[in-house]
Amino acid sequence: MTLLEMIQRYPREPASGVPDWMLGCFRRRCISFANGESDEHTIVYWLQTRNLTIDLRLPRTEQQVRAAPIGEYNEQELTAMANYEGWLADCAWNGKEMAWQRAESLQVTNRWPEPAVLHRIGNSMIEFAPSGAYVEDWRMQASAPGPLLGLRLLQEFDAVTNSWAPRGGGLIVCGDYAALVVGRPATSAIDAAKPLQDQVRGAVGNEARLHELLGFETSIAVGSLQEGYTVMHSTVPERQGAPLFGPGTFEWNRSESLLEHRVLHEGQECRRRYAVDVMLPHQAFPLSTPCDATASDWFIRESGTLRRYAEVLS
Repeated sequence: MTLLEMIQRYPREPASGVPDWMLGCFRRRCISFANGESDEHTIVYWLQTRNLTIDLRLPRTEQQVRAAPIGEYNEQELTAMANYEGWLADCAWNGKEMAWQRAESLQVTNRWPEPAVLHRIGNSMIEFAPSGAYVEDWRMQASAPGPLLGLRLLQEFDAVTNSWAPRGGGLIVCGDYAALVVGRPATSAIDAAKPLQDQVRGAVGNEARLHELLGFETSIAVGSLQEGYTVMHSTVPERQGAPLFGPGTFEWNRSESLLEHRVLHEGQECRRRYAVDVMLPHQAFPLSTPCDATASDWFIRESGTLRRYAEVLS
């Protein structure tokens, strides 16, 4: 069956997770640092389900690396790609702070070790670093009510060994937006203590090693489950403009409570198994948040000046 049919037939909701105001697709509008500097240009997306986060961070479009076979990139292009950021992780919300664990990341060292103190008003979700190092302003991206899906990739079928092998990553769908993470194969030899850029510099000219180091995808897409999602930003340059995932077929493995996906990938059948965080056919992603009656009356009363130049910022 299709993924839409799967969600409609086998809805799943976890017993705990983040509140509704945190669900959806957010784009970072600005990060401000303790030294007084701010960055409004890095392309950053955050997709959130009840217990899973996908995060993508890329330079401005004109500074991204061209699409080409990995053997055609020069050292500057390779190290630029090795500076991209994309990851999926489990998240834990304690009512004030969000912490992440079990991350599957392109970067092999942890660049963002702090938990997040979060508060949302309207379409703006503000994230404070407990240390005071930075504050980030995230903007909920407008989306019609739609599916909410969170899947964590566990295994991929290896046709060579005719067996299932571990594979990290996951898939998130939040209405009009979706994100996919496909981690490196479990056999990849990565030095977890050495920055990725240093490892890539040492592998220039060795295509097999570069594939191993940079063989990681985080993609953000827009569309729908009915029509498909098209990649708009990715750590893999050639993925831009392509379908996020092929139509394939989805099956519910009742005995193991896993979702299996069969899809053609580069002309060969690819089979993946996912654990389900959440699988709902309909979820609202409102841009507004509630406030008390006194504040609402004040806003209406003073709207002549408060809304003089007001607009929805994304």
